Parts: sequence; C-alpha cells; structure tokens
Amino acid sequence: MALFKKFSKEDVSNLSQVKSSVARGIRAAICETYPYLEQTDVIETLIPKKESVYLGKCGHVQLCVMNGTILFFQERDGPWLPTLRVLHQYPDMMKRLRTDKGAIKFVLSGANIMCPGLTHPDATIHDEGDVGAPVAIYAFDKENAMAVGVLKMSTADIRAINKGIGVDNMHHLNDGLWKMPSLN
Repeated sequence: MALFKKFSKEDVSNLSQVKSSVARGIRAAICETYPYLEQTDVIETLIPKKESVYLGKCGHVQLCVMNGTILFFQERDGPWLPTLRVLHQYPDMMKRLRTDKGAIKFVLSGANIMCPGLTHPDATIHDEGDVGAPVAIYAFDKENAMAVGVLKMSTADIRAINKGIGVDNMHHLNDGLWKMPSLN
C-alpha cells in the first residue's frame, strides 16, 4: 500500500511550524524508534534542537519537514518512518530485510512485500523484528534501500508461515515522495 504513489506539493495541507514541545515529542519518538540516531548524534544533524520543525498533513499522513525538506513521515498512529533520502544517508538506522530478484519490480511499483520474497534462498532477513516494526527493504545484490515499510508479521512468522503479506510497503524509490524531496 504505497502511500505516495501519486504525491505532489499540492497534496500537502497545513504546513505549519510546531511548538518546541511538539518538536521535542517528535524527536523523542524518532529517537525511541531509531536508537542509532541518538547514539551517534545523527539526530542533531537531522533535527537540531534550535531549528524550526514544520508538520505537514497529507490525508492521514503527517510529514516532518525541516528547511523545506521532508525527513520523516507517519501514517495515523504508526511509527515515524524516514524518507529513503534520509535512510540512504544513514543506512544503519533501521532493521533490514533483503528481497530476492523476483520481488524487485513489484516493490518498486508499490506492492507490499510478500513472505516468499523474503524467505527465498536469495533473500535475507538481516534483523529480527516484531509486528509494527519499521524496516528498510533492500533488493538482492543492491547497496541502497529500495523501500521503507512496516512489518505485518514478525520475522519469525514470515519464516514459519511463508505466505501472505510480510511487510507493508510505505514508500519506495521513484514514488511521489522520492521525486519531490523538498517542499520549497
């Protein structure tokens, strides 16, 4: 369920600066989900305490924006997810799953990631995760992530059940969010 299949600046409503207390809350939630950012002080680079944070709304999705650049997004009450541009800068921030070759074209067209695409001999479950955990989706033999998603099943269940949707594809290369890195 790619959120940003058709996405443009016009889809963003209510881009407004948030109070510092709200910005601290967003920052804390992001650090809680991605401890790597806090441990390595990357969060200071991404969302400096003194900078203005803006929140954009796009249907039931919130966008965390700094200096016109969309850094993170959140669907309803789900986790804050990084854009692929942020993930490519800091690839160690998220749990990783790697699909087989056959899944690539489907993932890049916005399809969810099915269990067999993650359990194939060419695929790799690099990190264990529970339902609802954000994950980076890598393609077989590629260095950079091709999608960001949320686990629909735990990685243990993906291996055991091996059918159905394993990961909700939230944002992928060449979707609207990728094509529009900035709101300026």
